[in-house]
Amino acid sequence: MKKLVVLSGAGMSAESGIRTFRDMGGLWKEYDVMEVASPTAWNNNPNLVHQFYNERRKQLFKCEPNEGHHLIKKLEEHFDVHIVTQNVDDLHERAGSSKILHLHGELKKARSTVDSSLVYELDKCELGLEDKCEKGSPLRPHIVWFGESVPAISEAAEIVAQADILLIIGTSLNVYPAAGLIDYAPNNTPIYIIDPNQPAIHSNHNITFITEVASVGMEKLFEILKLK
Repeated sequence: MKKLVVLSGAGMSAESGIRTFRDMGGLWKEYDVMEVASPTAWNNNPNLVHQFYNERRKQLFKCEPNEGHHLIKKLEEHFDVHIVTQNVDDLHERAGSSKILHLHGELKKARSTVDSSLVYELDKCELGLEDKCEKGSPLRPHIVWFGESVPAISEAAEIVAQADILLIIGTSLNVYPAAGLIDYAPNNTPIYIIDPNQPAIHSNHNITFITEVASVGMEKLFEILKLK
């Protein structure tokens, strides 16, 4: 079975109602990014950081996977599908996809501020300074903040390097190091890019652009791959 690797970004979840700071009317417009999503922000005002992520968590609990997520799950009937996502939501999981690597963390998880190996699933929207790990240290959002390294990037590169087919969906390919993952695809790997705004790509790869939102783009991909 061929290995199909999916790189998904914010546009993947847009049809589910997940707003991002890159949207003109997005959730983050009320905040200076560095005041809520950086180590400095956490050190200066952890309550504000928690407030911001609590709002995002409340939004996520109300959202459902869209048709694009479900069609990616359906690809598992035809391929060995591996998802590398920049998204911190759990919509791929809820759609039933089985192999998912989160580059930038997960919104429904928290981790210890003294031991990063202590990661906890959250079953509630609210997280505060009173919530502590088993070592007595406050919990922080399990998110890769601006200025922090991306621990999973090496694993992601290894996954892309093994791709027989690469699907890039809902990302502008402007955010590094994630944007650089396309360079790890083998030279003979066909690449499909689904996004309503065609990213500017300088590559020698065999790239097919599908300038549609995720759900429509996925339907067209199924037609191209003759899966219908």
